[in-house]
Amino acid sequence: MTSTAAEPSLWRNRDFVTLWSGQVVSTLGARISSTAMPLLVLATTGEPADAGLVGAAGTLPFLIAYLPAGPLVDRYSRHRILLTSEILACLALATVPVTLWLGLLTITQLIVVAFVQGLCFVFFSLAETAALPRIVPAVQLPAAVAQNEARNRGAALAGGPIGGLLFGIDRALPFLADAISYAAASIALLFLRRDLQNKTTAPTEPLRQATMAGLRWIWRHPLIRTATLLITATNLVFQALVLTIVVLAQRHGATSGTIGTMLGIYAGGGLVGALVAGRAHRSFTPRMVIIGVNWIWAALLPLFLLTTNPLLIGVIGAATAFISPLWNVVIISYSALLVPNELLGRVTSAAMTLAWGAMPIGSLGAGLLLTTAGPTGAVLALTAVMLVTAVCATISPSVRSAPPLTPHKGQVAT
Repeated sequence: MTSTAAEPSLWRNRDFVTLWSGQVVSTLGARISSTAMPLLVLATTGEPADAGLVGAAGTLPFLIAYLPAGPLVDRYSRHRILLTSEILACLALATVPVTLWLGLLTITQLIVVAFVQGLCFVFFSLAETAALPRIVPAVQLPAAVAQNEARNRGAALAGGPIGGLLFGIDRALPFLADAISYAAASIALLFLRRDLQNKTTAPTEPLRQATMAGLRWIWRHPLIRTATLLITATNLVFQALVLTIVVLAQRHGATSGTIGTMLGIYAGGGLVGALVAGRAHRSFTPRMVIIGVNWIWAALLPLFLLTTNPLLIGVIGAATAFISPLWNVVIISYSALLVPNELLGRVTSAAMTLAWGAMPIGSLGAGLLLTTAGPTGAVLALTAVMLVTAVCATISPSVRSAPPLTPHKGQVAT
């Protein structure tokens, strides 16, 4: 694309608005059904273990599918992958209200539905990440990433209460709403006009070799390698933190309603941070963000032990969530600008496998820490991990010499 005197507003980019709007609806629907799914399992069998099994099925694709999905996203039509993912998720979710109304619902079906939904998310998220630099100019990538952050965090804030409300009216309604949201997002995708593929065709190398290409690229690029390892560590901490503060609040006598409000305040901090991050990233160098955010997290975590008020716990959580979007904007923008677009799907899939693979470990670690050391010991342990992470970010040569995010106006990431 040739340079222009002035870059148009992101909201005048028809394809970005089309994709973003469809995903507002789809992401909200997914949050609604994810809130209702454990409630449905417990209402069906009364066994928390079954709810855990269904939840594990939904996250299993993060561990097993991200890595092989990357080469497929680079090799095949990204637009078709986006559309197919939404349609399959729609069909899977639509089976839940149908079998509920017919009295045929089983836990096995819910396990399959959760797995399919997670698998579709893996492919969609990779294809969307790889396609974004083809939709917006490089200079607008940080703003586009920030808007996607706001979309996701807004859905997290609104989806829980809506899911609980719909489930209280009729158990089938949250899943019907999610199926409709996927259908609406599929229709929106039909109106995308931009070619989402990179001009350089991805080589038709064997799938295993193509899968390893993303890992090799990360390993050879010190900044992306370090960023991926830092994200892995922080994901482990914050995956464990959510369960930890829930138990901490319960120990202080919080009711389920109060805990829901506490988590809503937590999510609200992320939403506000996402709205601010689109402009705030311009005021800080990437080095300041990568190092500073980790130190702020390390300083905030011990504060959870200084209050017994669940709402104040939520406020502290909101402070940790507030700065997360700034971190994400910098890291995702770096990846989109530094990674060749024909490799972006594979590199992103490799990074997500490492980063999201820490989440089940975080959940298991939280359970172990809470059982053996209680919530106080868990918070201290997570603080220690965060301190080590902050030190590693500070002393990393690749972080200290990180280049600025200064693409030229009109430039499209390659």
